[in-house]
Amino acid sequence: MATITIEVPDDLMEQLAPLSDQLPELLRQCLHQPTLPAEVYRHVLDFLTSKPSPEQISAFRPTLEMQERLKTLLVRSKNGETTPAEQKELDEYERIEHLIVMLKIGNLPYLTQQAIS
Repeated sequence: MATITIEVPDDLMEQLAPLSDQLPELLRQCLHQPTLPAEVYRHVLDFLTSKPSPEQISAFRPTLEMQERLKTLLVRSKNGETTPAEQKELDEYERIEHLIVMLKIGNLPYLTQQAIS
């Protein structure tokens, strides 16, 4: 294991001292920031925990901000201009979209059965 030495202000040292055994994990977490803003995950989680009806699941859409960001990323990707971080962001949006599509497909029999009745 490598050792690093850094200089920090005294007030910060007082805050870090009780966490000294956790510093490697704290540094690791700082380096691995979430791919998408927390608001994106919150939007999806809030929706899923609201016990949505099949109709609400069918109508679920990303926020306008999410749609705009996704459009920007898709244009940059099409033009071959995405950075590695933007590609990870685009991949994460794709995973979320896949989850939502699976939820909608799961509700398809319910929705089509009601349409027939």
